[in-house]
Amino acid sequence: MPSLNLLIGVCLAYVALLFLVAFGAERAAFRGRGAWLRSPWVYTLSLSIYCTAWTFYGAVGYAARSGMEYLTIYIGPTLVMIGWFWAVRKLVRIGRSQNITSIADLISSRYGKSNLLGVLVTLLAVIGTTPYIALQLQSVTLSVASFSLVDATVRPLSDQNSTAFWVAAGLAFFTVLFGTRNLDANERHHGVVMAIAVEAVVKLVALMAVGVFVVWGIGGGVSETLARIDASRLGDWQIQPDRWLALTGLSAAAFLCLPRMFQVLVVENEEEGHLRTASWAFPAYLLLMSLFVVPIAVTGLDLLPEGSNPDLFVLSLPLAEGQNGLALLSFIGGFSSATSMVIVASIALSTMVSNHIVMPIWLSRQAGGAMVSGDVRYVVITARRLSIIGVLALGYLYYRVSGGSSALAAIGLISFSGVAQFLPALIGGLFWRGANRIGALAGLVVGGGLWLWCLFLPSFGPDMILPGAVMADGPWGIGWLRPYALFGIQGLDPLVHGVLWSLLLNTGVFVVTCLLTFPSPMERLQGAQFVNVFDHSGATRGWSGAMAQSEDLMIMAQRILGARDAQELFRIAAEDQGLQGYLPEPTPDFLRRLERALSGSVGAATAHAMIGQITGGANVSVEDLLAVADETAQIMEHSSQLEAQSAELERTARQLRAANEKLTALSVQKDAFLSQISHELRTPMTSIRAFSEILRDTDTLEPQEKVKYAGIIHGEAVRLTRLLDDLLDLSVLENGQVRMNVSSGPLRAVLDHAISATGADRGAMRLTLRGALDADLRTDRDRLAQVFINLIANAQKYCDAKEQELRISARDMDGILIVDFIDNGSGVAAEEQDLIFEKFSRVGHQQAGGAGLGLAICREIMVRLGGSITYLPGQGGAAFRVTLPASDAMAAQ
Repeated sequence: MPSLNLLIGVCLAYVALLFLVAFGAERAAFRGRGAWLRSPWVYTLSLSIYCTAWTFYGAVGYAARSGMEYLTIYIGPTLVMIGWFWAVRKLVRIGRSQNITSIADLISSRYGKSNLLGVLVTLLAVIGTTPYIALQLQSVTLSVASFSLVDATVRPLSDQNSTAFWVAAGLAFFTVLFGTRNLDANERHHGVVMAIAVEAVVKLVALMAVGVFVVWGIGGGVSETLARIDASRLGDWQIQPDRWLALTGLSAAAFLCLPRMFQVLVVENEEEGHLRTASWAFPAYLLLMSLFVVPIAVTGLDLLPEGSNPDLFVLSLPLAEGQNGLALLSFIGGFSSATSMVIVASIALSTMVSNHIVMPIWLSRQAGGAMVSGDVRYVVITARRLSIIGVLALGYLYYRVSGGSSALAAIGLISFSGVAQFLPALIGGLFWRGANRIGALAGLVVGGGLWLWCLFLPSFGPDMILPGAVMADGPWGIGWLRPYALFGIQGLDPLVHGVLWSLLLNTGVFVVTCLLTFPSPMERLQGAQFVNVFDHSGATRGWSGAMAQSEDLMIMAQRILGARDAQELFRIAAEDQGLQGYLPEPTPDFLRRLERALSGSVGAATAHAMIGQITGGANVSVEDLLAVADETAQIMEHSSQLEAQSAELERTARQLRAANEKLTALSVQKDAFLSQISHELRTPMTSIRAFSEILRDTDTLEPQEKVKYAGIIHGEAVRLTRLLDDLLDLSVLENGQVRMNVSSGPLRAVLDHAISATGADRGAMRLTLRGALDADLRTDRDRLAQVFINLIANAQKYCDAKEQELRISARDMDGILIVDFIDNGSGVAAEEQDLIFEKFSRVGHQQAGGAGLGLAICREIMVRLGGSITYLPGQGGAAFRVTLPASDAMAAQ
């Protein structure tokens, strides 16, 4: 017999294999080599997350107890994928166009970005999924206990709670490791999805192997097995129409509404075309998973002792027949079914909790709102990690409180009925433009409350949460409020009773409330985008960017997306607008693009609120209103065109004013330069003339006086020469007459030379160097050092911090070397940032000397080196970015 130690070793080896698979997939996706990760087959196999331990173990137990009724759990999803394919496609299209991260995010976004609605959906999803997680823990502990019974070297497990605890802890560790590694803009988890696809194959192979053994190894063949089925009570089809109809609809609703199914079906979808493969391949997968359920159930009832747990027939039959290897494979299949569900459900729920509960609370408690200091990414990731641990802790707590004694199918159906409460708001949001937030809230409150009263709380058993007297006679003796006989209707199956009343009143309240109330403009606009998604996939409601400050938006985006991704987003947007640098015009198009990027990390409602804090809120554009008021389309189209032209003219005028102001400032600076340069030239020349005349005309000077005056003449001559050298150097660079001395060497050597030349390593300024400092360069290293020397010297002169600090970081991004110089001073004022690279520019109030040619020379040098130098706003101090190719490509020689 297989020992318990062997079982634990196999589990650990299997988990290690999943680690390797997930890690390999993550690395492949990060390096852009993960085309195979976007295969429709991987997507289809990820949908097998529907087949949990309930399907692997519980379906056989369900068949043994209730006959063919177990088929309803497979029929529902099959009908959705085949008969309702167009609705699933619509759901996926909405998810992609709106950057949806969870089912709470979708419902919240549809009803006017309502975070209150997102909170309600999140709480109901967490409560509804808790029994399902407990079911997975129960299945693993029961299967481990089965092996302990046949291992003579160990005592049978008397405390299964400790097994469930360690299983929950291990799953929490794996999920935290691979489910919260970073904030992906689309919330896709390639490593986890690939691991789940592998688990899908494992559990299918395991269940099929047990089925083949039962039919041909025990039953003697197909005909003998069919005869055994006919002779058993399962051969007598006794269909209860109410239960079959309720369970089929319930499983179909759960397929769309379960957080884990929404995660893989919508959020993890890489390409809409994958649905075509999944529409037939996934039902085929379900068919194979259900193929041997009845033969295993019938054989287990015939051969195993009376009182054997039917939920474990898949494991007990191989053990009873001495097929240890097959039993081990069966255990791994059940273990895969349980772990995959828990991992994906935890990821989905943690995203919902962080986006709709933690982040809004955290932002509301910050005095600066969206403009808070610190890294918001850390807050979000920490919230998700703690949420994963909390969700698994709730599942374990439910397992402990409920006693883990219920049949697996009964626990699963409670979860199904809980998440099915999302269906009216979901379907109404997809197909009814008149659906509104108040109706969705009212329906969810009523439906969720009835589900809690009729199904969830009674699932703990009498006197656990609900007193036995309440379950028998109703609260305060009011009989028509009994959980299993609501409104005095008795005789119904408890599940059918609870599902009927909760969904019926949920839908009724939702529809009636929506008819009696009117949606807000934002809800109507979102309704048009959802209902007519195939016509409006690329559009969203309008923003007014007049009050937006691009630098504020940059600071906020860096907190959430990270500095690198945010800067790239802003740079591309500025480039699309024909602007240089990292600060695009805050146009409505740019604000929509920014909101989509942020929503992938913190959810649509939170992203909308954060941008609204900075911009002053969203407005309704005439173009968007066309989708709401079709009867005035012609008039509004004309108005939209006029408004668009007016907005474009206003932006153009604003850009012209900015250019004119810049030219005026340059003209003023040039005049100031001419005055200054005259002064700079006249001062040393006057000194030289005066002291040379003293030396010529005075014969009575002491030797030390002659040395002093000669030194003054020499110093002024050096100063004059340096000024003339700067002017000549700039002129040569601008005319392209300079010849570059190209050589190879590491970046660190150039930086060390610049630091030594400025004395920064010996002064009061603290230097921090990090990143790709050993990157190889092939460029004119002397000219590059000249740029670095200027930037370091400027930091020494202009940084006004009490304790000066300069951070120099380098990284290689797609063959481009990026070096950032960031000090901790007050930085350059926004109105002066466009002028600092111009000739003769001297900005700020500090009198540090110089003619204002340093940064202009740096800019020309970087152009000749094939790179660039730019000012990086939003970094807290003066920040300059130097970019140059890591290869020997150069703009000029």
